[in-house]
Amino acid sequence: MERYLYLLLDLASVAFPLLASFEPRIRFRTKWNGLFTGIAVMMLVFIPWDAAFTSMGVWGFNPRYLIGIDILGLPLEEWLFFVCIPFACLYLYEVMRYAAPRDPLETNARPLSIGLIVLLLITGLLHLDRLYTSITFLATAAFLAYHVFVVRSPWLGHFYLGYAISLIPFILVNGILTGWLLPEPVVWYKDAENLGIRINTIPIEDSMYMLLMLLIVTTFHERGSKPMVEGRK
Repeated sequence: MERYLYLLLDLASVAFPLLASFEPRIRFRTKWNGLFTGIAVMMLVFIPWDAAFTSMGVWGFNPRYLIGIDILGLPLEEWLFFVCIPFACLYLYEVMRYAAPRDPLETNARPLSIGLIVLLLITGLLHLDRLYTSITFLATAAFLAYHVFVVRSPWLGHFYLGYAISLIPFILVNGILTGWLLPEPVVWYKDAENLGIRINTIPIEDSMYMLLMLLIVTTFHERGSKPMVEGRK
């Protein structure tokens, strides 16, 4: 049964958001076009990145917890991760936008973004010898800078709130994947390629990896979604 663990985590993550997609208030189903476009674009970036790092030994997967189907060098469960987790997180994002249609971080999103960009740039440049740290931090800084200085995305405050909410299930799911409550991790990391700082069992880089993943998906989700209805009608 343990060989189905990663698969079951994927399916459990997406089960409720999928069923709730047809709920009449959030109407998440009506926003799937932008969402799945964003997921597809994100996977065009993250799948080659993931496969390259797996091949290089930056991280890897424990066959003990896999069903044994690989596609382009990655377990099927990893492919599903890039669909199920963004789907679930964007559902939480839409619930949050329904509950708080006015952006409480509207005036703080830009300085928060600039501070994060500077921190990521400095950390990434100081650790160019650590592949996971440098590539993740620099790529996240670059895409954030695009949103702040080029397109000036007005929804970044809402994005940060949605990201903060998503960190709760992220810590639970990624914690299990990285060995919390398990005799062995499902996903292992080569510490020479990261900072060695962990949130419980999760490398700190995973938090920015997730931020970049969700920011790419949210970019297309926002472009493709119908305008939000103000208030609760």
